[in-house]
Amino acid sequence: TTSQFRWGILGTGWIAGDFAAALMTMPEAIVHAVGSRSQGGAEAFADKFGIPNRYGSYEALVADEAIDIVHVATPHPFHCEHVLLALQHGKAVLCEKPFTLNAAEAKRVIDYARFRGIFLMEALWGRFVPGQVKLRELLAQNAIGSVQSLIAGFASKKEYDPANRYFNPALGGGALLDVGVYPLNLASMVLGVPSEVHGFAHIGRTGVDEYMGALLKYANGGIASIHASIVTRSPREALITGSEGYIKVHSTLSNPPAVTLGRHGEDEQVFHTAYEGWGFVFEATEVMRCLRKGLTESPVMPLDETLQIMQTMDTLRAQWRLTYPGEKSAFDLP
Repeated sequence: TTSQFRWGILGTGWIAGDFAAALMTMPEAIVHAVGSRSQGGAEAFADKFGIPNRYGSYEALVADEAIDIVHVATPHPFHCEHVLLALQHGKAVLCEKPFTLNAAEAKRVIDYARFRGIFLMEALWGRFVPGQVKLRELLAQNAIGSVQSLIAGFASKKEYDPANRYFNPALGGGALLDVGVYPLNLASMVLGVPSEVHGFAHIGRTGVDEYMGALLKYANGGIASIHASIVTRSPREALITGSEGYIKVHSTLSNPPAVTLGRHGEDEQVFHTAYEGWGFVFEATEVMRCLRKGLTESPVMPLDETLQIMQTMDTLRAQWRLTYPGEKSAFDLP
């Protein structure tokens, strides 16, 4: 068993920075290297975080034999290519959400990782924070009986700029992939695979979904209502109702400071799930736990579930006739 794991950070955006900062608080993690598209970018990032090895290309980063795990933190359309690059060099990979642009790309990288027997996980950090762990515990205890409905939204107002990754189709922009993935992931965790998916979106000036809503139906009778937006704000909460009561997931649903349980005829119980430090620590801990155990995927965020969530997003985009540049063949629009 390895006492420490050496991480390579692929990409130098703000998520890469926050993730590197989180790793630096963990005794079992070493931030060994960073890779950027330019040497200057790598140097600036490495200087800021005190990272010893700086590579001016992603190829040079993944070729570093000392690296155990690569964190892929580039814009959405490049995830597939960069995950494959790291896997081809035998590196375990933690890839930022959304996992890829579409299900075809997701299946490609999952199939390759399984073929090679290499660890791969989507970095949906919300799965691993104490608030969502508590939610799973309550559901496992049947605290609200059989789940009937889930209402969840995630709206985060972004500065309008046609060139930035939120509004630019070439960077996989839009509400669904960027923030819609959070409530969709929660619905998947709570209710499973939907049997029916119906959605609507407002397509903005640049051709991306600025806000969206979806209704999901499940074979077990459950119904989920989802909304997401990049042009307004919302409380970013969730409400789950069941035959015996309800659970409120407080803002933000991806990182809840508290979870409230309300059961018929009983006072509400509030479970405080706030913590000190970086939220990314929990998903990084899971990656290293899995590697120590010789697992090639996480039982908490399994690859089949990542693929199914991607398929749901593809279904929604097909209904909206929304494709990204160069993607036309990725799924057949009806």
